[in-house]
Amino acid sequence: MRLSRLLLVCFMLGLAPLLSVHAQGQVSPYTVVVSVADTSDAARNNAFGDALAQVLARTSGGQDLSAKPGYADVLKGASGIVQQYQYQRAATGMALQVTFDQAAVQRAVSQMGVSGGGSRPPVLLVVRDEDGSVLTRDALSALTQTVAAKGYSTVLADPAKTGDTPNLTSAEPDQVAAMARQYKTGLMLLGQVHGNAADWVLVSGGAQQKWSTQGANVAAALTDAGNGLVDRLGKQLNVIGSVTVDGKLWVSQINSAMDYANLVAVLRADPNVRQVTTLSAQGDGMLFAVKSSLPMDALGNSLAAGGRVLRGPSHTEADASLRWVH
Repeated sequence: MRLSRLLLVCFMLGLAPLLSVHAQGQVSPYTVVVSVADTSDAARNNAFGDALAQVLARTSGGQDLSAKPGYADVLKGASGIVQQYQYQRAATGMALQVTFDQAAVQRAVSQMGVSGGGSRPPVLLVVRDEDGSVLTRDALSALTQTVAAKGYSTVLADPAKTGDTPNLTSAEPDQVAAMARQYKTGLMLLGQVHGNAADWVLVSGGAQQKWSTQGANVAAALTDAGNGLVDRLGKQLNVIGSVTVDGKLWVSQINSAMDYANLVAVLRADPNVRQVTTLSAQGDGMLFAVKSSLPMDALGNSLAAGGRVLRGPSHTEADASLRWVH
């Protein structure tokens, strides 16, 4: 269906405001797993505080809240907003999975005066050893724990489905889109470990950032990689706007009324988007007028991190260009 007719159908049927985004099926940002020394009350309460620190960072978009007024008191009262918890076996001993009350966490963040961009999607990890095998979560614990401590969650690619996975030298747009569809995230870290060093590529909404790490051992190199990952994500995603920005957003690969309705739902659900209006359609793309609390390029990065859209080829009439992920 041509998009000119698609627009007419969407407006006549009122699809855009009625259809919601499909559930993303990812782990709740209010649930985390942390190490715990034993099952004593003291150890459990300490673990609750560590877990809440991660949840607060997640739900504020990865910001460091430790200097905010009331932060220490919130952590001290962590046990009072725990919804449920359970002990688990871990490679390093024992762990505790903790889920916090969503409303209580949001209230705590708000009372600290934080205006973050909301929780971030997980980072998909595809890290290979020298023999080409994909490393497991246990092998990557130094990396995942470093990232979790800064408020970002991770998900590992299924080892049985990594045959056509992007690697350090090749991350084609179609491969990235396929991974975004499967794992519901536009953030992907590709890694290649060799000895006590490793090479990395962060694919964030399609844009790629490359760097290398080296340490006294593999764990040190992975810890350094985790810090580097968080630093790069923070610079790209933790942009706090102070004024309303008017801009134009182009989104391609919209092939049905359902695509259009879901796209508009994604835009309207983003906390940085204050208003969105459809301007025109051409080929498989659509042009939107957007009022945002972020500059258009930063908004594009934020939207692409969610995995429903990725950065796309530039368009002459738009300030930022994206492509819809079906």
